[in-house]
Amino acid sequence: MTHTDTAARKGWMGLLAKAPPARLAALMPDLPDHSLLRAPEIGAVMVRGRVGGTGAPFNLGEMTVTRCSVRLACGTVGHAWVQGRDKAHARRAALADALMQTGRAADVQAAVLHPLAAEAAAARAARSGKAAATKVDFFTLVRGEDA
Repeated sequence: MTHTDTAARKGWMGLLAKAPPARLAALMPDLPDHSLLRAPEIGAVMVRGRVGGTGAPFNLGEMTVTRCSVRLACGTVGHAWVQGRDKAHARRAALADALMQTGRAADVQAAVLHPLAAEAAAARAARSGKAAATKVDFFTLVRGEDA
């Protein structure tokens, strides 16, 4: 897998992991034939942060995740890690990852990934607009005696 392929896969896996489970289920109602390599299982991961975004790392706390690995009938393997305890979400995300590595990638991208990306962008814009409405600009007036 090339660097470009790795970056593209990272992008779609992130999009699938962050997708609302109900929306992903609506976009992928029919699951293709597959076998479970690792049935969906729930666990916890340590979330790390950095002071100021660039400082020394520190342990922020634990987060519940669900992981799953599947193999399609053609032999392609897909993986997923999603936040929370939704096993069906992890399974669908893993199936979408596997399908994106096959000849059906364009279909999956058009039917699943593009709508999810558009909805995520709209949600970001709404949050950004809501935050911008609360922005306060502070300024200092120069008074005559200060000159």
